[in-house]
Amino acid sequence: MFTKDYCMAATQQITEAIIQKSIFDAVRNVTKTMLSRDITLVSQAREPFAGASYEIIDTVGFAGDINGTVYLCMSEKFAFHLIGLMLGMTQHEIELGGPDVIKDAIGELTNMTVGGFKNQLCDIGFPCMLSLPAIMRGTRLAIAPNKSTACHVFEFKCDGHTLVADIRLKADE
Repeated sequence: MFTKDYCMAATQQITEAIIQKSIFDAVRNVTKTMLSRDITLVSQAREPFAGASYEIIDTVGFAGDINGTVYLCMSEKFAFHLIGLMLGMTQHEIELGGPDVIKDAIGELTNMTVGGFKNQLCDIGFPCMLSLPAIMRGTRLAIAPNKSTACHVFEFKCDGHTLVADIRLKADE
């Protein structure tokens, strides 16, 4: 049985403030818990940052009462830094482990981050489920615009590195 507060929350709209708080809390909780690091939100936008390109983009989708995708974008250097903190490995050890080490570790960080984001949406009345993470590696990777999604981009700094959370919510039909 739903409480009155839950039913009222279900009629609430997802605002920019809710998205910002939800992604900030999720990113902060993961970096504090898994990496023992602080992270700072430095900017936000309603479209991708002009000229932004990345070497690693990991994505997790969510579907239910709200549908969308979260992309976590970073440099390879930052990915190695995060994996080193998370697993206690040197860059050389990470490289010896091969691409699966990067895929698995960054996939887990992304899954935990998007899971935290999703849980906050569920708590305010937008239940949804997650897809599996998918990682892309390359040079000058970017996320293409999509007219059927509302874009919310947040830039974070951690240990001098940049992490971008690009959230695409399916537009109302």
